[in-house]
Amino acid sequence: QVQLVETGGGLVQAGGSLRLSCDPSGRTFNIYAMGWFRQAPGKEREFVATIRWTGGNTRYPNYADSVKGRFTISRTNAKNTVYLQMNSLKPEDTAVYYCVAGRFPTSVASDYDYWGQGTQVTVSS
Repeated sequence: QVQLVETGGGLVQAGGSLRLSCDPSGRTFNIYAMGWFRQAPGKEREFVATIRWTGGNTRYPNYADSVKGRFTISRTNAKNTVYLQMNSLKPEDTAVYYCVAGRFPTSVASDYDYWGQGTQVTVSS
């Protein structure tokens, strides 16, 4: 099993920034991709960003069109922590953000085996 713990959510004004962190633990040896999804009230869960790695190299970040140019996903090789830097936040970014982990960096929620508990991000106008 793999456990994912997200931190960094909160309340911010439009135009502001937040950074989310996701720390994986447990049997992470077969995890090669991590990412973020989000779910706003009354809406379906949607893909935000993903990143993969091979050996010691982190590569191939991928983003939803709605966040491209504003959000940046990154990873530290030493601890496997994944970050989501969110800049120029908009009220429509308000959602619960979930960290995910799996073998492949897809934009399909059902492809991920492991999910964090979620962290709330609220952007006020």
